[in-house]
Amino acid sequence: MMANRGGSHRGVKDCVRFCVCILLGVMSSVPVHAGVTVTDDRGQVLRLAHPARRIVSLAPNVAETLFAIGAGSRLVGAVDYTDYPAAAKKIPRVGSYSHLDLEAIVALKPDLVIAWETGNPPAQVDRLRALGLPVYVTEPGHIDDVARDMERYGVLAGLADSGRQAATTFRNRLADLRHRYGGRPPVRTFYQIWKDPLMTVGGPQIITDALKICGGENIFGALRQMAPTVTVESVLAANPEVIVASGDSEARPRWLDEWRRWPRLTAVKRDNLYAIPPDLIQRHTPRILDGTGRLCDALENARSKRDRFR
Repeated sequence: MMANRGGSHRGVKDCVRFCVCILLGVMSSVPVHAGVTVTDDRGQVLRLAHPARRIVSLAPNVAETLFAIGAGSRLVGAVDYTDYPAAAKKIPRVGSYSHLDLEAIVALKPDLVIAWETGNPPAQVDRLRALGLPVYVTEPGHIDDVARDMERYGVLAGLADSGRQAATTFRNRLADLRHRYGGRPPVRTFYQIWKDPLMTVGGPQIITDALKICGGENIFGALRQMAPTVTVESVLAANPEVIVASGDSEARPRWLDEWRRWPRLTAVKRDNLYAIPPDLIQRHTPRILDGTGRLCDALENARSKRDRFR
């Protein structure tokens, strides 16, 4: 009888172990959706019940950065000119960054909308929020902020590890550029982003940050506008050593060489007229380090010519 009870107890224990194993197996196969909380660049706290799976990007740089952290497959909507990487061209369009199609955005049923503070119309962004859509607002003013965006997007999309790894790679490349060029002699630079009207970059613009990394000095860095309009006379008076331009495509802007009409201008006299593709320097994405690298090379080339003109 005692032997029978012992066998019965062992049978019960084995049954309990089996049931526990089955339960643990089932629990491990069920995805755990923890809520996420992130503060955006407006200082507003965004809380999601679970990581975003249907994201609408309201700026090309946002979509590109999402692809960079492995979240490109979560994008269900994007604005015009979202063209990098190639897969980004296939994402349904929701208007342009400056004129959003609110109906198209709502119809996509996103669980996250990422907006661009100075690029999107504030009233339209506020309207999306009033319609109940979770909106995260980004405004990277410095190159370091690109890494921060990658980390935050990773958290929002449930890809925190991927976001951190991409951010670390970015920061390492950035540190290398700072180490190589940060202590070089300053180069007074005029950065032209458009011809008519003649537009440049002010102090808060991210390209000014790129210039500082390369040891460059923005001749209009004291202006607080992001993209101020200036006059030809003011450029001539400042007499920059270098002029850098980026137009609307990868091609060298034709109007860059129009500065040759003023042969006494130092940048012209020393043939320091350089072009950088806008997608590599004007977009707040990981590729901005490629553009910054080209900018640093241009300024270093200008430094190498100084002895010839002394």
